[in-house]
Amino acid sequence: MSKLIAFTLLAACFCFQIANAFVVGVTPSPRTHHSSGTPLALQASTQTDDLMTPAYEIEKIPIRIGHGFDIHRMAPIDDAGQPVVIGGVTIDHKPQPWIDADGKYVEKGCVYETKLGVVAHSDGDVVYHSIVDAIFGALTLPDIGQVFQDTDPRWKACDSSKFMEYAAQVMKNCGYKIGNVDVTLILERPKVASFKPAMKENIVALLKTTPGRVNIKARTHERVDSVGELRSLSCHVVLTLELATEPSI
Repeated sequence: MSKLIAFTLLAACFCFQIANAFVVGVTPSPRTHHSSGTPLALQASTQTDDLMTPAYEIEKIPIRIGHGFDIHRMAPIDDAGQPVVIGGVTIDHKPQPWIDADGKYVEKGCVYETKLGVVAHSDGDVVYHSIVDAIFGALTLPDIGQVFQDTDPRWKACDSSKFMEYAAQVMKNCGYKIGNVDVTLILERPKVASFKPAMKENIVALLKTTPGRVNIKARTHERVDSVGELRSLSCHVVLTLELATEPSI
């Protein structure tokens, strides 16, 4: 009996070692690797690298669909410490009727005329953040908040075009290119119609795609909740990724 127990334990130990070797040696394909051209500031930490290299295969299906959403608070520019940047464009504007919900400048709930800024760890670009999130989502990868954490000092006041460049490289490394991008920007004011062409140009360039694949819409929130009171702005993005059977543009 003692010999049988010893043999059983030896066999179990051997099986465990074999199984462990397979786990350690697994090399899922494809993996997302960071190209040598990635800016030093965006070279991922070990934790981020682990997030972006899942233990499963990102299957080469012809079309992938992603959705991204972002929202940031707006405040008087002196409080925010930075301007309103949307789609890589600084939105220059006259003083706007911001609702002072806390009563810091005027009676609580009353209008305070002020130029606005975005309260955020990075530059708070809701369009870029939503696009990045949609690309990651389409590829079954973690959300932008996990990859570029708002507690990481590297991203303090960071130009969000760097996040776009990183997401575009991830997309390319996974074998995909942009199918189309549909952006819905939601803010009461400032008005952004005149800035939309420049936003589109920036997105096309960063994602290495064409103007016929990128659309930007903007709408108000009918004076409802924090967006309608100019205390925040938000964005939705829906996009498709196509299998890159030909070299990317």
